[in-house]
Amino acid sequence: MKQQGFDNDKYLDMQSKHIMERISQFGGKLYLEFGGKLFDDYHASRVLPGFKPDSKITMLKQLKDQTEIVIAIAAHDIEKNKVRGDIGITYDMDVLRLIDAFTNNGLYVGSVVLTQFAEQPSAVAYEKKLKALGLKVYRHYPIEGYPSDIPKIVSDEGYGRNDYIETTRPLVVVTAPGPGSGKMATCLSQLYHEQKRGINAGYAKFETFPIWNIPLNHPVNLAYEAATADLNDVNMIDPWHLEAYNETVVNYNRDVEVFPVLKTMFEKISGKSPYNSPTDMGVNMAGYCIVDDDACKAAANQEIIRRYYSAMCDRRKGEGSDTAVNKIKLLMEKAGISIGDRPVVAAANIRAEETGNPAAAMELPDGTIMTGKTSTLLGASSALILNVLKYFAGIDDSVKLISPQVIEPIMDLKVRYLGNHNPLLHIDEILIALSIEALTNPAAKEAYAQLPRLAGTEVHSSVILSQVDVGVFKKLGVNLTCEPKYQSKKLFHT
Repeated sequence: MKQQGFDNDKYLDMQSKHIMERISQFGGKLYLEFGGKLFDDYHASRVLPGFKPDSKITMLKQLKDQTEIVIAIAAHDIEKNKVRGDIGITYDMDVLRLIDAFTNNGLYVGSVVLTQFAEQPSAVAYEKKLKALGLKVYRHYPIEGYPSDIPKIVSDEGYGRNDYIETTRPLVVVTAPGPGSGKMATCLSQLYHEQKRGINAGYAKFETFPIWNIPLNHPVNLAYEAATADLNDVNMIDPWHLEAYNETVVNYNRDVEVFPVLKTMFEKISGKSPYNSPTDMGVNMAGYCIVDDDACKAAANQEIIRRYYSAMCDRRKGEGSDTAVNKIKLLMEKAGISIGDRPVVAAANIRAEETGNPAAAMELPDGTIMTGKTSTLLGASSALILNVLKYFAGIDDSVKLISPQVIEPIMDLKVRYLGNHNPLLHIDEILIALSIEALTNPAAKEAYAQLPRLAGTEVHSSVILSQVDVGVFKKLGVNLTCEPKYQSKKLFHT
């Protein structure tokens, strides 16, 4: 069984209290730049066993009466239809998704700010759409010489040109669909405008990783580097913090590099900087809530290996780079791990070699490893799911959960009428068939009831899976990796 390594309740309590303390520090108004994912931080839940993916939003709900949300989106990202890689939707659509999600959780979304706005046609059209939906929209403009020309940036020709975002609550959370959206610039622009209006306000940053008060080469921090290999982020000792306090803490290169500029901006806006280091700006309490360091190290090492396979597959698809793959290889060497530390890899590949067809393997919470092979009716992943559900339900392996008479008409439908070349059932199709079979088949009903137990299991496929199967594994909470190769040599894959 996987050990819990993180105390989520302690985290929620410490985090909300610390943010309230930071609001008080600045006289009752705080702009909080929120990095990472708010609703579905599955990376954190994988490397910190016990961390709940919705912890950040749960924490904000505890402060909902004091909290207002501002969502930033870069106009150039709207113009080029930038897509979130994890959920496959464009940034402009994700803003609407985020607004709905915040609202459904009882949080107040005050406005949307279009950053780097330069009259881009798509951004103008999007602005009209948001206003038609009843949303407040503000514009922030490019500043020539940003971020080095501080006298111009902190002036009426710089931040002064931006719209002042009207806010009404003491905690203003500035978030965005993804990196590079202008969250920090939005916060600093607001500080400039608040100062001109005689309002005391402060800035802080909330990002879970890297965790500042655990070692630089702790696997949890290395896993963050692996997750951001495509951005080339590098964890490092914060030299500003070391100089100011003679204390060794961890930050990452971008914040360390930009801090001298930020410090000067704070001094220009407020007369002095409230912070002596980029680490000072943070409010993250996650490091204090690790209760089993070994469990977190083990979980993070697995995440690094998963990220390695993800980078390998991205490169095979033409969507990644040698740089990302090589960086994660180095991180694995630093952590002292290899693909041999992921047992499902060897199990799936050996099964594929034995059968001459794609195979898949799953490691269960008790350490048992199950496999699935390709047959005339089922793909390897579908067969694996059925095998595992039978194991969980204590059903003999010889029992058929779904009769061929149910599967074969679906296969015929796929090929004859829906234009599919591969008749084998995807995971979602086999689960639909199982749910129907469960109406009259007691064994199928019992197996179907085991589906929640798949969450947190580890799976490896001997080939790159279809987006459909990848998506279903993700929805089931399964941690999936694939060998960086396709089942066939064709050029077009779905």
